[in-house]
Amino acid sequence: MDTESTHSGYSYHSSRSGRSNRHGERSRERHKASSSKDSSRSERSVIINPPDTPSQNSPVHNGEPLPGEPSPAAEHGDDAQDDNWGETTTAVTGTSELSLSQEEVVGLGKGTEDRTQSCRRYVPLVLGLCLGLLVLATPLAFLVLPAMMWPDRLQTCGAACEGLFLSISFKLLILLLAVWALFLRPARAGLPRVCVYRALLATLTLLLTMSYWLFYGVRILEAQDEDYHGIVQFAVSLVDSLLFVHYLAVVLLELRHLQPCYSVGVIRSTDGETRHYNMGQLSIQRAALSILEFYYRDFPLHNPALLSASKHRAAKHLAGLKVYNVDGPGSTAGAQPGNGNQSRAMVTAAAKRKDSTHNELYYEEADHERRVRKRRARLVVAVEEAFTHVRRMKKEDERATPSEIMDVREAALAIFPSMARALQKYLRTTRRQHCHSMESIQKHLAFCLVNNMSPKAFLEAYLAPGPTLQYGPERWMADQWTLVSEAAVTSGMKEGTEFLLRCLDFSLAVSVKSIPYIRMTEEYIDPKSHKFTLLLQSETSV
Repeated sequence: MDTESTHSGYSYHSSRSGRSNRHGERSRERHKASSSKDSSRSERSVIINPPDTPSQNSPVHNGEPLPGEPSPAAEHGDDAQDDNWGETTTAVTGTSELSLSQEEVVGLGKGTEDRTQSCRRYVPLVLGLCLGLLVLATPLAFLVLPAMMWPDRLQTCGAACEGLFLSISFKLLILLLAVWALFLRPARAGLPRVCVYRALLATLTLLLTMSYWLFYGVRILEAQDEDYHGIVQFAVSLVDSLLFVHYLAVVLLELRHLQPCYSVGVIRSTDGETRHYNMGQLSIQRAALSILEFYYRDFPLHNPALLSASKHRAAKHLAGLKVYNVDGPGSTAGAQPGNGNQSRAMVTAAAKRKDSTHNELYYEEADHERRVRKRRARLVVAVEEAFTHVRRMKKEDERATPSEIMDVREAALAIFPSMARALQKYLRTTRRQHCHSMESIQKHLAFCLVNNMSPKAFLEAYLAPGPTLQYGPERWMADQWTLVSEAAVTSGMKEGTEFLLRCLDFSLAVSVKSIPYIRMTEEYIDPKSHKFTLLLQSETSV
């Protein structure tokens, strides 16, 4: 199999181009001949050779060394590469019929992971549906099977028996609605482990149903019991037991964690944003799910651009520091006494520079606040003028014909350019320009115009960072959160529990503390103790 060659870089456009082209053709023929010997190998190889000046010992093609030949850059080391090596690079790649591209390899892994996640998501749902159908069909089967297998021997069903039919019908309907309301809800998230209480309730329901089937098979089916009234009462008792199991599910899944027992502190690792929440008796994975829901509602949007300023300041400070080896082996302090004093003076100056870093931070923050206030004032004025223009045009539209009336979307597009520049500069100054797209701003402007909102209501979404859910999902949505915990995620929270919620850009550190026991006492105050007498003197100072 021939190896495909791709040569990129700067070429010589001179009178010698014809000769270099012929030379290049002969070089490619030699390259094909050498590559045909290694055609049995099906591996991908990439050779990157930086361009260098041609020499007599290394053949060149269009001013570049041929692959496989020694280049002068290799002899002189990495220092021989020019600054534009990324733009003048020759890459020779060999492919085979069995090779796969990087996108295909990533696609294979992603497809397998997606199938695994889909199975983990839908298998519990399918098992729950099967169990629910079994539970609902069992009482009906208890009533139908005797009438199908030995109808001639069954006793007649009286008024009491027919009343039980009505009772079991309404109980099954209530049970069906209760199961739909509690269990058949859209999943909020995919948890790493199975919920212990759900598994316990499913096991208890299955054992209860199987126990009733076992008793029904031994005492009714084998004996062919003729008392149909007793069979109906047996089915009613099963429905009553299932209703009690559902009541237990409501207590364990919905009511148990309502009473606050713990104070949970959540800290974002990048900027230290902190929130505290009260939670009840929950497992670690359920508590992590609740914390993520609170995070998207309460925490401001994570903005990596605000962190780059502090990093730049620290790098600038470290670059300004210099270290001098006064007593080093290469020092000539003994021969030149003045050099030692000069070095000590420079070290002292560097220390003073380190002490003055807080002044630089103070003036930098003051200048930033001044620029933010300036941009904010310009933005407020521009938005107020735009809204004033809209109100004036609205009054003119009342006297215009219906064909000349402008749509709300068109009005938003018409006044947006008058405030776009001021808004863009303000968002850049506050480093939030990536949080708002032009389409979202125009949509919010049209929403404010439709509902007749004030300019302040429009600007509230941009003057202060809002909660995470205020922005589009493409700005904040994390594909996956990882729960890191030393304890089992299915175990309940307790005093001192710590775990970590980690995504791609940052992590949330969670610490749990118990709410202390509060003891209150009563102190009785006699109403008569508040009575007093006011004595006024008849004489005055006049």
